[in-house]
Amino acid sequence: MENVDENEVIYDWNLRGASLPAPPRRVLIVDETLRDGVQCPSVTDPPIEAKLEMVRLMAKVGVDVVDIGLPGAGPRAVADVTRLAELIRDEKLPILANCAARTHANDITPIVEISQKTGVPIEVMAFLGASPIRLYAEGWDVDLLEKRTRESIRLAKQNGLPATFVTEDTTRAHPETLRRLFLAAIEEGADGLCVCDTCGHATDTGVRNLVAFTRSVIAESGRSVRVDWHGHNDRGYGLSNAITACEVGADRVHGCVLGVGERVGNTSLDLLLVNLKLMGWHEGDLTRLGELVDLGSRSCNVPIPVSYPVFGKDAFRTGTGVHAAAIIKAISKGADWLADRVYSGVPAGWFGRRQEIEIGHMAGDSNIVFWLRQRGFEPTPERVSAIRARAKATSRVLEESEILSALAGN
Repeated sequence: MENVDENEVIYDWNLRGASLPAPPRRVLIVDETLRDGVQCPSVTDPPIEAKLEMVRLMAKVGVDVVDIGLPGAGPRAVADVTRLAELIRDEKLPILANCAARTHANDITPIVEISQKTGVPIEVMAFLGASPIRLYAEGWDVDLLEKRTRESIRLAKQNGLPATFVTEDTTRAHPETLRRLFLAAIEEGADGLCVCDTCGHATDTGVRNLVAFTRSVIAESGRSVRVDWHGHNDRGYGLSNAITACEVGADRVHGCVLGVGERVGNTSLDLLLVNLKLMGWHEGDLTRLGELVDLGSRSCNVPIPVSYPVFGKDAFRTGTGVHAAAIIKAISKGADWLADRVYSGVPAGWFGRRQEIEIGHMAGDSNIVFWLRQRGFEPTPERVSAIRARAKATSRVLEESEILSALAGN
């Protein structure tokens, strides 16, 4: 294999001219699968054994914080949150825990009790609707919101827990309301403010404006307070908005495995990690990310579409002769990275996957020869001809059993 620099064979327009600057700091990743994700009406709440393994895998791929539940929801939630906190403690996982809570003592007190029982400093994520449409529907006023904001953050801090104030539907809330609530939370000792696109309303312009506004309020307070971005995907902007939030100064960005969550779901955590890795903004080893995605799919009863990026069945499969020939020629040059890039913008090996060459009605002989050699068969003319005839008689990719049947007697 000749010594070829990757940059000599790929001209990357993503890096030419105007490009996204690297975030001003390392952006932390918060996983919401086990709380916001399982709120989707079509999702199964996983058994505790699956949740434990998911948290282990999250830690391995570099997730920084995991929402381990909403213990105010009832006894099962309390039991699961306790087990997950114990797992993080006992296995010394490099991941922090938080829990969601309404701005009410009935939700915050169970978090305090679990934290005291396990010795794990569980962050309280106290959420409260802030948009005028929500206030109108609920019959609330801003005085009530401020009262609940102060009481909830004060309760968490008095019990020695980190606390983040979460405004629901932030992307449709008045700046005057947000400013008042943000400053109240900061005055009570909040460690962070989480701005939420709860209804999937925002575009990247909205993200930029809102994060900048939130930063200006924090600057006004004179305190050092973290900013989180939590997005939903109703308009299909979930992933791009999360990347924009990283760019414009969010300290933490939230997501769920496979993008599960209310309605059409949250930001896809796995695709966020993939893109941050490709952009050089995430340094973790993602070779086990596919395991996390597969486990999330099985345990939450969420099928992975075959065309889902990176982790779908067809993400790195080809049955087309031209594509397969290029991959095979790259392999013959002795460089895995070349085969992984010649017909793919995503290197499969980075994420625990590999390029796959199938045989179908659009396949050439190179597909057949490659398939046979991979499985220890000599690619004789008779075998290639028999498989070609079977493939051309179909309108799809052949199953392995069909190929083996075509080989019988050859």
